[in-house]
Amino acid sequence: TRSISSDEGLGWVDIFRRKDNSFGFEEYRKDPENIDGWYKVGNYSDKIYKNQKEAYKNACKNILWLKYKK
Repeated sequence: TRSISSDEGLGWVDIFRRKDNSFGFEEYRKDPENIDGWYKVGNYSDKIYKNQKEAYKNACKNILWLKYKK
């Protein structure tokens, strides 16, 4: 799996492997004024990808800040 945070530290993407060896990703956000921590903002986790590279590529297409992350 792979976790990537945004430059300002308020966004996070988790690329994960399922038990059946397929991959997926999800986007999370943390607001400084919210003490509850991270919460899911995307609804991407149900999409299925063959490998981590494919999941990352699709995450970049769907999550604006990730597209510009180096």
